[in-house]
Amino acid sequence: MERLAICLLMISTSVKTMMCPKRCSCQNVSPSVTILCTKTGLLFVPPTIDRRTAELRLMDNFITTLRRKDFANMTDLIHLTLSRNTISQVMPYAFFDLKGLHALHMDSNRLTFVNEEHLRGLINLRHLILSNNQLHYIAPGSFDDFIDTLEDLDLSYNNLVEIPWETIGRLSSVNTVGLDHNLIDYVPEGIFSNLNKLARLDMTSNKLKKIPPDPLFSRIPVYAKSKGSPLTSLVLSFGGNPLHCNCELMWLRRLTREDDLETCASPAELMGKYFWSIKEEEFVCEPPMITHWTSKQVVMEGQSVSLKCKSVGDPDPYVRWISPDGKLVSNSSRTMSYDNGTLDIITTIFADRGNFTCIASNAAGESTANVELFVNPFPNLANSTNCDKETESGLSDILTPAKSSIPSSETKALNDKKVVVAELTSSSALIQWPPQSQIPGIRMYQIQYNSSSDDILIYRMIPSSSKSFFLSDLVSSRNYDLCVLAVYDDGTTALTATRVIGCVQFTTEQEYKQCRSLHAQFLGGTMIIIIGGIIVASVLVFIFILLMKYKVYNNHPKSKPAKVTNVCSQTNGSQSGTMGRSSSKVNERRDSVLPDISGTSVKGKTIVDLSPDGERMTLSDTTFITNDVLSH
Repeated sequence: MERLAICLLMISTSVKTMMCPKRCSCQNVSPSVTILCTKTGLLFVPPTIDRRTAELRLMDNFITTLRRKDFANMTDLIHLTLSRNTISQVMPYAFFDLKGLHALHMDSNRLTFVNEEHLRGLINLRHLILSNNQLHYIAPGSFDDFIDTLEDLDLSYNNLVEIPWETIGRLSSVNTVGLDHNLIDYVPEGIFSNLNKLARLDMTSNKLKKIPPDPLFSRIPVYAKSKGSPLTSLVLSFGGNPLHCNCELMWLRRLTREDDLETCASPAELMGKYFWSIKEEEFVCEPPMITHWTSKQVVMEGQSVSLKCKSVGDPDPYVRWISPDGKLVSNSSRTMSYDNGTLDIITTIFADRGNFTCIASNAAGESTANVELFVNPFPNLANSTNCDKETESGLSDILTPAKSSIPSSETKALNDKKVVVAELTSSSALIQWPPQSQIPGIRMYQIQYNSSSDDILIYRMIPSSSKSFFLSDLVSSRNYDLCVLAVYDDGTTALTATRVIGCVQFTTEQEYKQCRSLHAQFLGGTMIIIIGGIIVASVLVFIFILLMKYKVYNNHPKSKPAKVTNVCSQTNGSQSGTMGRSSSKVNERRDSVLPDISGTSVKGKTIVDLSPDGERMTLSDTTFITNDVLSH
């Protein structure tokens, strides 16, 4: 029974180890497991793969994506083949658990780029095959995990224009590098100098016009084909490139190589000829020649300026600039040098004045040209007190007023040109100058001025048709220095130049703020008086109209005697009661009282019965002045 149990256990263990994904072939050769899933129509990596597998072949299927879980915990996997699938996406860290992987074959897929996360974890990788994809970008740090262990790198048949050359130069253990059939047009000089184990470099069918010499090529023999070459040699293939056959490729022509069928694409006299059939004396270069440069430039301090230097030669010259102090001009926040020979100084300073040297150089020699730069300093009007200060030699375009840097003799001449200040007030001035017919090609006029209390120079650009300008932003009781300049085209140098027309000094009038305040108060008081008078007059007219109406009503003839009853009067707050009067008595008193209204006022309320029918008229708070009332 014990023997039977042991046999059954061994059979069950064997069956368990031999379980394979559907349509796959598995081989259990102790201590490793090999799984072959070739041409089985897989759409993804089978999830039932034994994690102890050492070799996994999944070529010729339809896998599109590699997921993080596909190869999880497969630390024993040594060889992984994913060739000829449709893989277009690799999830980050998809190979992170493959610490023991030596070979990764992913050729003939649809990869377009490789990022740093895609190949993380392959610390023992030796063979990386990515040929025949659609790669156009490889991140610089993609190979960092296996930079010291990689022996074979195949990136051929892709769409690479640029590759991480710095990473390629660090592959110290690499034996073969395949970069053929790409779009590479540039190889840095000396990039292969540290690849001491390199045995084969294939760069055929790219867009290389030149191949720089490398110290590695001079240390070991170089051949065009691997057949028949010694083990300690380098097989170098550059065929199928549009090589420009000049003196820069003389090193390649002198190598001991077999015919690799390289042909020349230029110059015209060597086009289509086989590289190895051309004599060495035909690989020539033309020294550079500077064809156009800026001979002279005049600018104001703080302005920008462009210095031009165009050159021709074979190969194309490299242009660099030397500053007036003898230093090489490098790109910075203030200067920018371009491949076409242009030097831009974004902000000029006074120290930039002098001769800039343009140097055009190539393999055949060099050529130089000088560009003279004049930098006129900022005018310092407020702090300048010496009218006899001499101007610097060579600075013909004076941009400062007379008192700062123009000699006294020239100041007198400028004043004779009658730049005048008219209509001067506390805050404005009208500047006038005569026509400048003697200066041809005037593009505009420029006015520069500042006051005695600050150092800020103010500019005003005026059309060339103007002969005056109105300044409206001045400060009262200030001394101003002002100059008018003409900006014109210099016919001799074809550059823009300036010429001082004249300068003038003036002082704005004093502003009397108190008087202005009194005037404003007076105007406001007058308006108040006028409005008040209108109101008073309106009230008086209204009262007059009421009085007239009242008088007309009282003078109207009465046909019937009025009967007055219930007369109540109140004088000085006292009430005398109600008195009955006869109608005749009232009529007599009415005739004697109404015509004599004058004197002291008495307030009362009177109810008058005007008719026997009982019609009444009430007079409220009416003032009567009568001697009879006072007597009662």
